[in-house]
Formats: sequence, C-alpha cells, structure tokens
Amino acid sequence: MVNMLDIKFIRENPNLIKDAARKKHIDFDVQKLLDVDEKRLELLRIVEDARAKQNAAGEKIAATRDAEEKQRLIKEMKELKAEFSEKEKELKETEKEWKELMLLVPNMPDPSVPEGDSDADNVEIRKWGEIREFDFEPKNHIELMERLGLADFERGAKVSGFRGYFLKGDGALLSFAVWQFVMLKMTESGFTPFVAPSLVREESFLGTGWLPQGKDEVYGTQDDLYLSGTAEVPMMGLHKDEVLQEEDLPKTYVAFSPCYRREAGSYGKDTKGLMRVHEFAKVEQVVLCEADHQESVKWHEEITRNSENIMKDLGIPHRVVVNCGGDLGLGQVKKYDIEGWVPSERKYRETHSSSYFHDFQTRRLNIRYKDKKGEVRFAHSLNNTAIATPRILIHILENYQQKDGSIEVPEVLRKYMGKDIIS
Repeated sequence: MVNMLDIKFIRENPNLIKDAARKKHIDFDVQKLLDVDEKRLELLRIVEDARAKQNAAGEKIAATRDAEEKQRLIKEMKELKAEFSEKEKELKETEKEWKELMLLVPNMPDPSVPEGDSDADNVEIRKWGEIREFDFEPKNHIELMERLGLADFERGAKVSGFRGYFLKGDGALLSFAVWQFVMLKMTESGFTPFVAPSLVREESFLGTGWLPQGKDEVYGTQDDLYLSGTAEVPMMGLHKDEVLQEEDLPKTYVAFSPCYRREAGSYGKDTKGLMRVHEFAKVEQVVLCEADHQESVKWHEEITRNSENIMKDLGIPHRVVVNCGGDLGLGQVKKYDIEGWVPSERKYRETHSSSYFHDFQTRRLNIRYKDKKGEVRFAHSLNNTAIATPRILIHILENYQQKDGSIEVPEVLRKYMGKDIIS
C-alpha cells in the first residue's frame, strides 16, 4: 500500500509536495520522508548483499571436504548471519516508518483550487432557486418535527446519548421517500445500485485516506473492524487488488449505507437537531474511470450536476462552492460543496460534497485496469453524496413549512409518501 504519488515522483519533485502541504494546511515534513527513504534504500542494499554472501558461503561449506576449513567457514557464516539479522531488523523498522510517512503525503490540489484556511474561504460559483419570503416567522426543523410528531429528540438522547434521535411517523416515511426517489433517479441515470456494508476492514479506510488522519472521527469495534461514515469506503474496497479492462470503465455506482461519525472535532457545533448526528444514512455516488485528468474533470462535473438536479427536483434553493485548499482532505484534488438554504438560519448549509482524487485512492487499494495498448494503469476515482439523511430533512421541512404549521410534501416525493401534506 503506497501513496498516490509514487516515491520516484516525490524524490524528483519535493517542492511540489511542500506546496501541496502548504496549500492544504497539512503539517508534513517532506525532507524527513526523503531521509528515511534514503536510509531504507541503503539498508535494502546491505541486506541484499549480506543475503547473497550468506548463500555463497552456504554453497562453499557444502562443497568443502576439509574439516578444519569447514569449521572456519561455519564460524564466518555465523558472523554473517548475526550481521544480516541485525540489518534485516533495522530494515524492517525503517520500512515501517517509511510506509507510515508515505500514508501522510498530501495529493496535489488542482491549480484552480483557491487559497484559503477553512470552509469560510470557499468560493461560490453558482446558485439556484428563489429564496422564499415567508409572511410569517419560519420555525426551525426541531420545532416543526416536535409539533408534528416527526421526531423524538429527548428519548433519542435517552437511548443513544448525545446527538441521539428517533425519526417517527411521517418523519420516518419522509426519509424512506427521499431514499427511494434518489436511488431510482440515479439508477435511471445509468448508475448501478448497491446496498453497501458499514462494517469495513482497516485497509479500505487507509486506501480511501480516511485513516490515519481521521482516526478521531471513526468508530472502531473489538473485531478490528471500523464503522464507515460514507459508502465511499466500502465501495472503493469493492475492486481492491483487481485488474479491470478499459472497456469496463467507467464504473458508476450509487450505494446506500448506514453511516457513523464520532463528530469528535465539532464540540459545541449544531448540538441540537439533525444537522450533525453520530448515526445517519447516505446515498453515495462512486465512479472509477480511466487515468486521464480530463476524464476525471468531466465526471466531477457530472456527479456534481446529478446532485444539483436532485436538489432542483426537491425544490430546495442551493448554491455550489469550490472548496479552498484548507478545506480539502489529504487525497482530494478538487472538491465542490452543495449547500442548501435553511430559512430559520438565513444561510446556506452543506448538503453534498463532490470530490475527485486522480489515482490517490486506487494506488493505495491497487485498483488497476488494462488499457487498449495492454498497459496496466491505476484507475481514477471520484465520489459525491447523492443525498444524506436526516440532514436533508432540515431543508425540506423548513423550506416547505406552511403558516398553519403543516408541511407541504415536495411533488417528487408524494407518490412515495402517499400524501401531499404533513399535518
């Protein structure tokens, strides 16, 4: 398992890696990696030489008939073996350190990614929909859900602790309606539907870049498994260690899964309601395509457009922002966020994230394909939220609330809900 950027590239372009770390606001010492790499190569040479000498000595001992000479050679062999064993141990420790550092090398952001420290520096590129002017004071989703019996936050906290919740009645049915609508829409767009597992082995988390950086956000189990925070993780593990054919690309998947995040870094943020919870569900778009930058860019725009169309169908005013360097993950080349309008807060809040990675993830997961020339190459990967619940319920309920406290059901969801109004 290695980083998206192979070590040869890093050796030849250390300043590019330094600049990627600077732009992404990631603390990474390139020189330390290069020093460890040099030590690793030197130890590798010594160990290989010692192994060759050991093999030659063994052959010489076997061919020697003189007893005294044989004893002398055996003594030399023991000395060689001790030295070999020591250097092999040192090489093993150095390779472990090298692999750990390689997992921390940031992918290079696209030149079009703006500079910035955090999501406050993301740049709006377009928006859609008219923001509704209410002739009454709009309520927030918590008040709406409690009045209409759509959720139980108090008992949710009793059962699950902090950030726990129950969806009930039409609140539960609205979630099912959203999932059905989005899965069918994406399937009609040519994406293959999946229900993905949430319990996933560590290698898929390392491969996608969620570990080791995001270890504070991930729930682990006593069985050395982890609970995934997005179907991206299991879906990227689907083709681990496989060689696909170019004609099989692109692979376009849409996967539903329960999701779990500890929200360790969000102390004091959105402590009430459904905006930031430990347990939720997502429908995720995942794409594997040819190793071509323009192909990645094309699919990045397409999966973003898919999510924008879902928001348009739901009738939720929203905007698209391009994420600044400081709001990119370790492996992302470029990312867009879609943010839906929340009337009670008078601002846009994130609903979707759309990213491409080039071969950062596929190198780690060893996902390759054979091109038309017969050459084996690492595929490119992308992912984007199609919909995340219960968060999207905030936007639906608040934008569709009526003066009498009822909720108009978005037209595209009515056939799944079996009603036009939640009252």
